Amino acid sequence: MKFTININDGIRLDKFLIDKLEISRSKIQEMIKQALVLVNGKKTKNSYILKLNDEIQIVGNLKIETDVNPEKMNLDILYEDDDLMVINKPSGLVVHPACGHYSGTLVNGLLYHTNKLSSNNGKIRPGIVHRIDKDTSGLLLVAKNDKAHEDLSLQLKNKTLSRTYIALVKGRINHDTGVIDAPIARDPHDRKKMCVAKENSKEAITHFKVLQRYKNSSLLECKLQTGRTHQIRVHMAYINHPIINDPVYYKGSKATDFGQMLHAKQISFIHPSTKKTMTFSCDVPKEFNDILEKYKNE
Repeated sequence: MKFTININDGIRLDKFLIDKLEISRSKIQEMIKQALVLVNGKKTKNSYILKLNDEIQIVGNLKIETDVNPEKMNLDILYEDDDLMVINKPSGLVVHPACGHYSGTLVNGLLYHTNKLSSNNGKIRPGIVHRIDKDTSGLLLVAKNDKAHEDLSLQLKNKTLSRTYIALVKGRINHDTGVIDAPIARDPHDRKKMCVAKENSKEAITHFKVLQRYKNSSLLECKLQTGRTHQIRVHMAYINHPIINDPVYYKGSKATDFGQMLHAKQISFIHPSTKKTMTFSCDVPKEFNDILEKYKNE
């Protein structure tokens, strides 16, 4: 992979690569340290200030030693066969390990439960077809072999795999239904966040329906047409109706023990082997209802 600098704006090498590769600063800096990034054919420093016509070349992948071990975990498995599993993930559980954090995730629990998980996403994310955020509860699809994984991933791409969420948002939404069509990109000011943007963005479409209006909030059903990182959270904040208890996208909101009021209620897909349409649903957890009661009575 190569990049040529066509503007002389005094940007650091590591900052430039964070924007281009969309990975963490620490990983970029380690790549530069390991001479996996060359500028004009030479090893350089993280702080190197790029100049007009400089050529950046990525010559290798970062080698990180990982050890993801099975861990006994109480998994809420709604369905399982030889091809796939449907899991009801609790809020607060991280789906898969990340750099520096290789325990206590759903993947650790899956590895304890079965030795049959797809390898399409490597050792860190075996079986994971799609993900939901740590503090979002609800349904998650897991592939137990590579063929099933490829089929389900294609359904995601072709939008024949559908996902429906329940969300409690700030304020009363007057429209009964709506479509948010706003492209999403990495936030240039905070790499842990996403934002609606025109440049370096990907198409993102969310459909919503108002289920109930309260004095200062609205209960919604949201359907994903696309599946971008933090999509519903970003889109609802974009229209000034952020998710309740989401400290990342709801300014002034505080984190709670339960997490944000977002629940993956339903998932529907075509089974990779039987070719039959399968639909699974799960109610919002007790903690969600407890918080909802508070907002109903405000």
